[in-house]
Amino acid sequence: MPTSLSFTLNNYAIEQFTDAEEDILRRYFTNLDQPVFALVNLPEVVKGALFARYSRTHKSLRRLFLDEFVEDLDVSGDHSIDATIGLAKAEELYQRVFVEYGDDSVAQLGGVHLACEQASNLLTKVLEWGRLMSYLEQSTRYLSYDTRIDGRYRYHRDPDVLASDLGTKYVGELDRIFDTYAEMVPQLQEFYKAQHAQGSDIGDLAYRQTIRAKAFDSVRGLLPAASLSNVGIYGTGQAYEALLLRMRAHSLPEARSYADLMLTELRKVIPSFLRRVDVEDRGIAWSHYLESNSVAMKEFAENLLGGTAPEAAEEVDLIDWDPDGERKMLAAMMYPYSRLPETQLIDVVDRLTSEERLDLVRRYVGERANRRHRPGRALERLDYRFDILGDYGGFRDMQRHRLLTIEWQALGPHHGYDVPEAVVSAGLADRYEGVMERSAALYDLLLSDFPEQASYAVAMAYKVRYVMQFNAREALHMIELRSQPQGHPNYRRVAQAMYEQIASKAGHLAVAEMFSYIDLTAGEDGRLQAEKALDARRSAK
Repeated sequence: MPTSLSFTLNNYAIEQFTDAEEDILRRYFTNLDQPVFALVNLPEVVKGALFARYSRTHKSLRRLFLDEFVEDLDVSGDHSIDATIGLAKAEELYQRVFVEYGDDSVAQLGGVHLACEQASNLLTKVLEWGRLMSYLEQSTRYLSYDTRIDGRYRYHRDPDVLASDLGTKYVGELDRIFDTYAEMVPQLQEFYKAQHAQGSDIGDLAYRQTIRAKAFDSVRGLLPAASLSNVGIYGTGQAYEALLLRMRAHSLPEARSYADLMLTELRKVIPSFLRRVDVEDRGIAWSHYLESNSVAMKEFAENLLGGTAPEAAEEVDLIDWDPDGERKMLAAMMYPYSRLPETQLIDVVDRLTSEERLDLVRRYVGERANRRHRPGRALERLDYRFDILGDYGGFRDMQRHRLLTIEWQALGPHHGYDVPEAVVSAGLADRYEGVMERSAALYDLLLSDFPEQASYAVAMAYKVRYVMQFNAREALHMIELRSQPQGHPNYRRVAQAMYEQIASKAGHLAVAEMFSYIDLTAGEDGRLQAEKALDARRSAK
């Protein structure tokens, strides 16, 4: 049965369900009419599977549960459960434990699966800031973004912008951008079909999926940052508290209003873990601290740097590393197997020949049968810091590596964009560039009255500057993963450049040798090979 939707004053779509569907849903979801809701009374494996499926479907999580999961579950014993009602017993229990132990670590022991739907791509980066949480987000590489909700394209409509004189212009321009996206997707599919005929060794599904993915990759740069996404989050009470404190201090109105929705739902599941968030001398004071620091730094930077033009820069630039890092790493490799202090081990390393050093590294790394076999924590002894100027779409993928340090600048059209080669070859460059011009013009219109919301208008092909700092162990994981041939060309190029600069610019050849699964090829058929492998797994299953 098709889902019916209506819209509230704050522009969230409200999903409509039948009475029978509501009877099932209220046992497992903390509300049925808001974009934020928690999952309860379900096995952990079901919640995990729901979120995994979430990233590659247009459906809301509640609709996905009804359509694809509920028939496989025994829900007969859950008739008396109503998750939409506040859990008084949980409040009483958590409050007693929290007060009795009085320790923040208690809040690390209760976790929640939270669905965050209809979030703009600016908001998703706020939601995904925390290091110690898990996220799954709708993919622009597997889903077409021309689908509509009750006739409206899926992008954030900021209430303040819509209420202003620019509201009609904002909607009209973004609609035209989405119109162009919708027209170019099938055009790029036809282009790729002409370039890559289906061979006898390729199944129909794998071929169709490959063509779709390549078309989506080529046109995703047209999508504005206002494009909506669904995000599944799993985190502890302590992690959610930190996230909400930041969101309540954020300069983006969408983030602040969304924080209120999240707090309401989380309090239905882990109430006492979040009791400090809106207490005047606790959470409110903390959020004020974060907000005042942000405002002060923004004013300082604008006064100091306002008239300074950025110098030309490479897409990827290794700007800082420890020249002695490899010596320290080699000592750290031996440390747990010796009785010597690390300073003495460094002296030992200095007396080793080049061949002995390589032998030490190879023994520590061992035989890596696949890229998930990663050596130990000695690789955390040295760091690399990269300054990157890449498209916003690629940044979204790189930003997911949160255990490292990542900071980014505000999104705008200032750094320009690149037109994908396939778009040029298909004769669609003029249309692509027309969207970029429309995006930049709308950004300029919004900037003076709505400096935070102006970034909603910026297409993902525009470049954003961000810095990433990570140790060699994280480098091994991230660079090997993001260089794989099935990845998007834009972030593959960044990962490959990182590897090459670690080897050449830093001169860390021992580190570079560990990258057994780096892929430096152009990767033209990477997506096809990935789909063929998936097809084979489906057949075997």
